[in-house]
Amino acid sequence: MDKTQEFVDHIRNAYQPKGDYIHLGAAMLNGETFADAAVKIPLKTMNRHGLIAGATGTGKSKTLQILAENLSQKGVPVLLMDVKGDLSGIAKPSAGEEFLHERHQKIGFPFEASKSPVEFLTISEQDGVRLRATLSEFGPILLSRILDVTPTQEGILAIIFKYCDDHQLPLLDLKDLKKMLQYVTNEGRETIENEYGRISSASTGAILRKIVALEQQGAERFFGERSFDVTDLTRKDENGQGYVNIMRLTDIQDKPKLFSTFILSLLAEIYTTFPEEGDSDKPKLVLFIDEAHLIFKEASGPLLDQIESIVKLIRSKGVGLYFVTQNPTDVPSEVLGQLGLKIQHALRAFTAKDRKAIKLSAENYPISEYYDTKNQLTSLGIGEALVSALDEKGRPSALSATMLRAPRSRMDILTDTELEELIFQSKLRPKYNEEIDRESAYELLNKKIEEAEAKEAKEKAEAEASEREKASSKTSRKTTNKTQGAVIKVLTSATFIRGVMGVLNKLLK
Repeated sequence: MDKTQEFVDHIRNAYQPKGDYIHLGAAMLNGETFADAAVKIPLKTMNRHGLIAGATGTGKSKTLQILAENLSQKGVPVLLMDVKGDLSGIAKPSAGEEFLHERHQKIGFPFEASKSPVEFLTISEQDGVRLRATLSEFGPILLSRILDVTPTQEGILAIIFKYCDDHQLPLLDLKDLKKMLQYVTNEGRETIENEYGRISSASTGAILRKIVALEQQGAERFFGERSFDVTDLTRKDENGQGYVNIMRLTDIQDKPKLFSTFILSLLAEIYTTFPEEGDSDKPKLVLFIDEAHLIFKEASGPLLDQIESIVKLIRSKGVGLYFVTQNPTDVPSEVLGQLGLKIQHALRAFTAKDRKAIKLSAENYPISEYYDTKNQLTSLGIGEALVSALDEKGRPSALSATMLRAPRSRMDILTDTELEELIFQSKLRPKYNEEIDRESAYELLNKKIEEAEAKEAKEKAEAEASEREKASSKTSRKTTNKTQGAVIKVLTSATFIRGVMGVLNKLLK
């Protein structure tokens, strides 16, 4: 058997799942594509997480699009983080250009244009279905991880949440929390310290500054009501296709704190809400996090620990996480070790730092007798990638340089008119875009403070009135006594007596 046939058989054995699968493309060796060496990913392993990496312009976004639309057609809902704004075309079928048919002839199966049902979501000023969460749902522990506070400050946040629970003060948005911090530092300090212990004003001030920094990245639009129900991410259309939920994030690239806050909150909510799935035939939901380095860019140690824990645990809920970034080294090694499917597009060796990154990236893939992985990483073309997957028993499959299939949907973005039309047709938009600002901690505390101030003012006014009355009464008594004394003095004076006696003598004569 020659080396070429041996390679084809090697790939066939590695990528021939017995159950349902996603046809990713065809294997390549020495620049030749082998249509009879198909690379197929078992659908049941798609909740084992994954990585799509590669330099700018090598085809990462199109690979994400391929996976998302094929999952949708298999009845698996998807959530895409569209940071660059280039994924909306999945809502429309491809124009079916000639070069796409030529590509698929090389791969060994026909090209078929199609679209996916799409829902556009937003956490920023862009239009779409609004995603929000209340602070009460977020909780003090997760909030502490995001704010990167000290243990003492974390304790203060825990006290504030407990006080609000005990006194029916809903914590819905950031203005509620800011008001609580001001309250425990000033008007309510004595009350809270009597119930829960001493609170440092320096610590509350530090927490307040961190909240203001988070607000500056637009977090006030994320915290509040109505809370988004994560089960709405698992919808299917009338044809049984899973919805592709596209999160519009083009205006938060410079706001990594808001991005990581949203991602961690979403994952925590999914983990808490979704039931255990066990070993199912396909995922319940798959999330693709584009520009994943934004999550880890400013993440503290505790926040990274939280993300690592959720990555480990959430797959038991039937949820797959896929990180899309330029280099595998953008993802912490603890998270990278949890990823089953790795699709590595070309890397460029322009600098010594680049060459070092390529060497480290090559070490993340299985050793292959057919490829020099480090050299292969720099020689891949656009739409080609090194693929390492898991088989149906969870074992790593052989490394394969792969010519990837083309997206069935449009590879360009929607026009403004097309986008507005789809957003307007959304069945979720009326539900989640209603503005709600019910009475919460901010309003209740203001009312409480106003009542206390009014009571204090009333008591002060009554006390002042009482003092005036006492002073007036005292002055009146003094005046009376003084008048009486003067009269008595006059009446008892010798001159007065002599005058009276003189009058009497005249009358008697």
